[in-house]
Order: sequence, then C-alpha cells, then structure tokens
Amino acid sequence: MFSYDFMQYAFLASTLIAITTGIVGVFVVARNLSFLAHTLSEIGFAGAAFAVFLNIQPLWGMLLFTLLGSVGVGGLSLKTDQKESSISAISAFFIGLGILFLSISGSTSRYATSILFGSIIGVDFDGVMQLVILSIIVLLIIAIFYRKLTFTSFDTIGAQAHRLPTGIISLIFLIILAMSVSIGSQIVGSLLVFILLTLPASSAKYLGKTVPKMMMWSVGIALVGVWLGLWLGYMTNLPVTFFISLIEVIIYLIVYLYHLKNA
Repeated sequence: MFSYDFMQYAFLASTLIAITTGIVGVFVVARNLSFLAHTLSEIGFAGAAFAVFLNIQPLWGMLLFTLLGSVGVGGLSLKTDQKESSISAISAFFIGLGILFLSISGSTSRYATSILFGSIIGVDFDGVMQLVILSIIVLLIIAIFYRKLTFTSFDTIGAQAHRLPTGIISLIFLIILAMSVSIGSQIVGSLLVFILLTLPASSAKYLGKTVPKMMMWSVGIALVGVWLGLWLGYMTNLPVTFFISLIEVIIYLIVYLYHLKNA
C-alpha cells in the first residue's frame, strides 16, 4: 500500500489533519459551536469552487472564504435572536454560490465531488507541505493563547469576571477554526470536515477529565478514524470519507453508551 506515493502523502496529510482538528475540536465542542463548523464547511465549498473558477488551488479560495465567513457568521450568531434561521440562509446561499462557480468554470461533476467529499488521490507533496505549514500555524496560535482559550471556552463567566478580552479571544478562535476547516477538507471534503471537528472531541469529553487529556483522546480517536478509513478505502476501493464517518460515529456511540451505563 505504501509503495504508492499518493498513499504516503495521504497518510501524512491525514495525520496532520487529525492532530489539528482533534485539538481544535475540543474547543469547538466546549464552546457549543458545532453548527459553526458545519456552516464554515459549506462556505469553504464556495471558496474552493471560486478558486477553481480563478484557476488557482482550491485550498487558497477555501481559506479566504472560511476566514471571512468565520468572522461574519460568528459575529452574527452572537448578535441575532434568529441565529439558526440566519445561519441556515447563509449556508444555502454559499452552497448555491459554490455550484454557480463550478458551473461557470466548466468543471466536471467529479471535480465537484472531490471538493465536497475529499480525495486521497489528489494529495501530492506540495499539498502535504501546505498542510504542514497551516497546521504549524494553527498549533502555534493555540500554544500561545492556550490558557486564555481554555479559560474562555470552559468558564466563560469566570473569564469575564477576570476581565479577559473575551471578544479578541473569540476572534482568534474563529480564525483558528476557519483554518482548521480548510485543512481538514483536504481529505474528508468540505461538507464532512465538521465530523473530524466534532465527533472525536465529543467522544473525548466523556473520556478525559482535564483539557490536555481530552485533547489526547480527541487526537487519538481522530487518528484511528482517518488511518483506518484510509486503509479500508484502499482495500475496498470505496470512498474513504464513508469509512472515516462510520468509524467516528461508531466510536462516539460506544463511548456515549458506556458513559450512560456508568453514569
């Protein structure tokens, strides 16, 4: 299996993606922002399609759209009483926009499927290096603001009482989330990246008693999903995304049912 270059690149890329999304996902779940991760994945699809229209790499269009979208949608979700309706409208608009860009760019349905659901064949050395750089940036930002991110994520009232700049920290987190969506989309696609940003962390919150332990569990579960998913996809010639999704859902259900039984 590893005699093929694309599989080597896919495993390297999936490892970076699992580490990044596993760590960021802990904060996503703690902040109850799973809906935002899902919305950003749809915005990312429009960004990738826009990049195809401009004949540049989809990753850069995805980064641009998710960075702008994270700030806009994140601010909207905090200020309006019609949060769900507003975000649903935004999601529908960007999906339609993505389809429009693909249509006028003349791209095939196979290319659209690759953007939406990912492709291990499309990962090359340059793509891996881009993921390395983006992942390092995300992890460095988390390391620098770790204590403040943890405080504002797990004890919002306490953070406000200590007069921490919660608005600025929230903005920093939204930027981290946008970059994580763009990173994760390279394997599982723009529409399913929220799986890696939510399910491993959701399982980890039942297994870890501290934030570092939750991160370790989340990264470990994400790694199991992507590694096993890639292997099963290679062996069966079926979509890798299906196996990654299935594995993460099964792990979550097992952990959740175990938690209910022992609660």
